[in-house]
Amino acid sequence: MIAIDPGTTHSGLVIYSRNGTVTTSLVLENKDVFAEIRAHSNLPVAIEMVASYGMAVGREVFETCVWIWRFMQAAGAERVRLVYRKDVKLHLCGSPRAKDANVRQAIIDLYGGKAVAVGNKKQPGPLYHVKSHAWSALAVAITATQTEG
Repeated sequence: MIAIDPGTTHSGLVIYSRNGTVTTSLVLENKDVFAEIRAHSNLPVAIEMVASYGMAVGREVFETCVWIWRFMQAAGAERVRLVYRKDVKLHLCGSPRAKDANVRQAIIDLYGGKAVAVGNKKQPGPLYHVKSHAWSALAVAITATQTEG
């Protein structure tokens, strides 16, 4: 599965297998994410979808929505599952009020704790290369995979 945390100009992307292996973890310019989706046309795609929940939104949110649509277009609608951040927080942390740090920690705990999951330069763990927005993309991948159906 390709999972994406979309942004206005750059997005987090992971390629995630059903057994929990992260084979790719990147933060790329959106045009390059578009190309990655096309290059992996055999994989399903999960994209974090924005929601305002009654809050005012601005230019950045609308620009992100345009990129979500473009990513969906690159994949083809039948390959795409939209995943809301609230659902990610509920699934991984049990609370819609969880913060990004809580979500990241829940993922690390899922993989056996920081020493095992992330490791260090000398002994990197399976999540060693996950950085920045790729953590959110990984959260989308885990949620989409574990809540299919």
